[in-house]
Amino acid sequence: MMYRSTRGQAPLVDAGAALRAGVAPDGGLYMPQELPRFTAGDFSDTPDLPGLAARLLAPFFADSAIETALPSICADAFDFPCPRIPLAHTDNNASPGPDILELFHGPTGAFKDFGARFLFRAFAALGQTTDRLVTVLVATSGDTGGAVGCAAEGVAGTRAVILFPAGRISPFQEHQLCCWEPPVEAVRVSGDFDACQALVKAAFADPDLARRHNLTSANSISIGRFLPQMTYWARAALDVTAETGTPPGLIIPTGNLGNAFAAVLARACGVPIGPIVLATNANATLSDWHASGQYEGRPSIATLANAMDVGTPSNFERLADLPPGQIETVIRVNDDAIKARLRATFDQSAYIACPHTATALETFHTLDTDQRQARRWIIGATAHPSKFADTVEPVIGQTVALPPALEAVLEREARCREMGVALPELAGVLAR
Repeated sequence: MMYRSTRGQAPLVDAGAALRAGVAPDGGLYMPQELPRFTAGDFSDTPDLPGLAARLLAPFFADSAIETALPSICADAFDFPCPRIPLAHTDNNASPGPDILELFHGPTGAFKDFGARFLFRAFAALGQTTDRLVTVLVATSGDTGGAVGCAAEGVAGTRAVILFPAGRISPFQEHQLCCWEPPVEAVRVSGDFDACQALVKAAFADPDLARRHNLTSANSISIGRFLPQMTYWARAALDVTAETGTPPGLIIPTGNLGNAFAAVLARACGVPIGPIVLATNANATLSDWHASGQYEGRPSIATLANAMDVGTPSNFERLADLPPGQIETVIRVNDDAIKARLRATFDQSAYIACPHTATALETFHTLDTDQRQARRWIIGATAHPSKFADTVEPVIGQTVALPPALEAVLEREARCREMGVALPELAGVLAR
């Protein structure tokens, strides 16, 4: 499998080179040169998540240095569950509730654990050494940084530098970003997520800086992040199709579009997935694009669903690289509706959702009855609600207990650096 740039001005590379580089030399994002085609029968003997991951991802890493290590990478990266929980009630009980696909049972309580663990195990398989450290430079709107820090800790031949926006993430998220041991470094940036993301892109676009520090990415712009994320969508879709005879619809809370693009790509490869609906917060870039056909990035807006506070989603470039019509619709949900849905879901089903999951649940309830009844719908639950206790607990009137893995995070000491939004400042951080 070879990879091409979305901008068409860079040489073809194999999966190992694409993973090392993060971004193509022309500034584009890497895409598979051609997509494999699967049928449901191709996965009939892979009932567990690691086995399905190895089968699904094998063509994408064929003829690369990762190929032979792929089964062991998947076994290690996908060693926690992603249960599918049916919700019994809706507003009027006229149609069945959706299934909640809980993607937050990894070590940092977020769906990013799947991709981050895969990515760093893939780096180890590429044979990085302390003589030539790979610097993983990542911007985070909340959960990516924690997952990257956890996955990077103790991995030989890598260091991780995590940029996060000051005052724009939850207190727990900030502690989780800043608690990992070297070679992980957290940097608080005096700007929003888009400013952090722009710094990362500027660093990659500076050939001398990128070469000097052997930069690569752990954002969903990396093929090592979004490709493994296809796995849990495929598992859920295969299971629901086997149960009902109809491919399920997916409702995916999204910010930078990596998780949603993983589902789009899985469907393009033949996985039985029905309509894909994007749930966004008050940041209107994607909903305006879907309504008008015109894409226009803009500054992000702070919301309760802060991990989705993205005004210029990087993976739109990948979505635009595919034929139109990949997304059924995009629904924008404001903070008041998020809080109302958190409360209603708790009252009706005793289910506690995080703000991002509540955004997707509210989106489900905006679909008309015929749409809801036509198929099973799966909601992507992207983070454990305890990470957003300051938002969730006042709404539901109940304490949200931390799972053991997240309790352990609070026992760690937090540390971080501070910087502005200028590239020379980032160059100084990388040089230390």
